[in-house]
Amino acid sequence: MSAGSKGARANAIGRAEAYIDGGQFEADLSRRVAIRTESQALPASRSELDRYVSAEMIPSFEKLGFTCRTFENPVAGQAPVLLATRIEDPKLPTVLGYGHGDVIRGQDAQWSKGSGPWQLTRDGDRLYGRGTADNKCQHTINMGALAAVLAERGGKLGFNCKYIIEMAEETGSAGLDEIVLANKDAFSATVLIASDGPRAAAMRPTIVLGNRGAITFDLVCKLRDGGHHSGNWGGLLADPAIILSHAIASFVGPRGGIKLKAWLPPPIAPNVHAALKSISIDGGEGAPVQDPTWGEMGLTGAEKVYAWNSFAVLAMTSGNPDAPVNAIAPYARARCQLRYVVGTNVDGVLPALRRHLDMMNFKTVDIVELTNVGRFEATRTDVDHPWARWVLQSFAHTSNEPAAVIPSSGGGVPNHVFQQGLGMPTIWVPHSYAGCQQHAPDEHILVPVAKSALRLMAGLYWDLGEGETPAP
Repeated sequence: MSAGSKGARANAIGRAEAYIDGGQFEADLSRRVAIRTESQALPASRSELDRYVSAEMIPSFEKLGFTCRTFENPVAGQAPVLLATRIEDPKLPTVLGYGHGDVIRGQDAQWSKGSGPWQLTRDGDRLYGRGTADNKCQHTINMGALAAVLAERGGKLGFNCKYIIEMAEETGSAGLDEIVLANKDAFSATVLIASDGPRAAAMRPTIVLGNRGAITFDLVCKLRDGGHHSGNWGGLLADPAIILSHAIASFVGPRGGIKLKAWLPPPIAPNVHAALKSISIDGGEGAPVQDPTWGEMGLTGAEKVYAWNSFAVLAMTSGNPDAPVNAIAPYARARCQLRYVVGTNVDGVLPALRRHLDMMNFKTVDIVELTNVGRFEATRTDVDHPWARWVLQSFAHTSNEPAAVIPSSGGGVPNHVFQQGLGMPTIWVPHSYAGCQQHAPDEHILVPVAKSALRLMAGLYWDLGEGETPAP
């Protein structure tokens, strides 16, 4: 890189810093937070979801020289997907970005910080509001970094760029697969470089190469139609809650370790182990205290979350917990979830559980598969992929802090749509931190993290236009 190019790169980063220091970042984010894009509140929220696309995103991308196209969602009632496209030269690499403008429910009455979910409020280094961390701030940062590079290069990026904004991520990205697969030419690109989720630590640059998948199912033990007096029938009638508790304990240990061998992934690959060696789970202020004795023994905390499988009981009921009566309940139900990494025999998970329960004489426990609830696939770009190394090199040019490499995020993103559906490497660059109260009241971002992210993305977008990207 020539001295002149280095100076222009620094200028582009300086423009990105000015975007946040001059107040324009907060102004843009404030408008976006104010739009109540609660995808979990459909159909009442549909007009706001549409408005975010038509009144906010399309004009903003058009100012950056993108051509915008909306794709109607094939899932009834769901909002459309926006694709913004800017092609400077078909011979140049094309980078696909992704963000989602929908948020979870505001939980208005539960906020204790800021001015509630729909008004961006600054308190010191914190910006409060629903969608600040997930995901309005994250695509606002990337759009600001693109603008900085365009300004420094005189209206050119030096690469092609496409950007997806979907409005149903918080309800499982309904319709995204179908839209992308039916329009592969429109969405095709060289690489996905997108932003969602938290960094490994607040001020540490991070790349994420995929995500754990999830299978959600119910375990149900129904023995009769109604309850019966616990004094007259206690000791005579089987208790479904006790049966279900013992059934779960038969395949999960008392410290959360999975005992069912068919549910375990292959051994952790050496390069994954090496990547996670320097990473510790840092939830920030207010995060729960980790239990080092919970989960798979012999693994670090990072390996447990980013490279191994885990099981959780999300909810469990028997009888009426809010108004219990002296009766043997007729049934018990547990909502269960297995989070799994690449290499797990996904198709064999529930059949293996059925065989185990039968063998352990829990034949009265039924498995109810929930195909449309909380299920998504595990994906991962290889830790040593040339694009992963290239992004890390770009970050090293910008920051003195060595970047963290997370092979598979703990949370879910629609990564399979891009890696499997479009066949491209995927690099996620998160701009939040674990203590951001994502999906909770008092959601916020840290201004220093946002500024750090703007610097990194401006440097990365500049480097993409220098013509030294990995070969196709």
